[in-house]
Amino acid sequence: MDPAEVEFLAEKEMVKIIPNFSLDKIYLIGGDLGPFNPGLPVEVPVWLALNLKQRQKCRIVPPEWMDTDKLEEIRERERKLDAFTPIPSPYYMELTKLLLNHAADNIPKADEIRTLVKDIWDTRVAKLRLSADSFISQQEAHAQLDNLTLMEINTTRSFLLDSLNYMYKLRSNLQPSRSQDY
Repeated sequence: MDPAEVEFLAEKEMVKIIPNFSLDKIYLIGGDLGPFNPGLPVEVPVWLALNLKQRQKCRIVPPEWMDTDKLEEIRERERKLDAFTPIPSPYYMELTKLLLNHAADNIPKADEIRTLVKDIWDTRVAKLRLSADSFISQQEAHAQLDNLTLMEINTTRSFLLDSLNYMYKLRSNLQPSRSQDY
């Protein structure tokens, strides 16, 4: 799975919008959305929220976790603990990118939020690299990856798989062959 596919999955997450139009329910395969009434919040998938925002049909309400105080708390907790801490959204990085790229005018302190999420991301990826390095150097056979997001796993997947393949080849070359002479 590549980053674009992970972002595609993130677009299915629900977000609140405040529409400036009236419309009855929309009947989609994934479920019904609406009704849409001007000024009344309604939850829709991110893909629809961004589409409506681009057409100036709504204002996007940022998710609860997209607040500077909450993000600073998450960043500090992530820096203090060795283990990966739970994240408020499995798609925090993708949602931040999408919402700030297309609806930054609807999100207070957008630049601060961008910086905090990038700090959280950098801290978690550094932890992940250290964990992978430790895993490989100790020649472990399995690992537990609690509280990682799909994008975080995706960033280290190829490195980890290649490393494990090389370790396997090296181990199999070191073992004596079992062929017998007759």
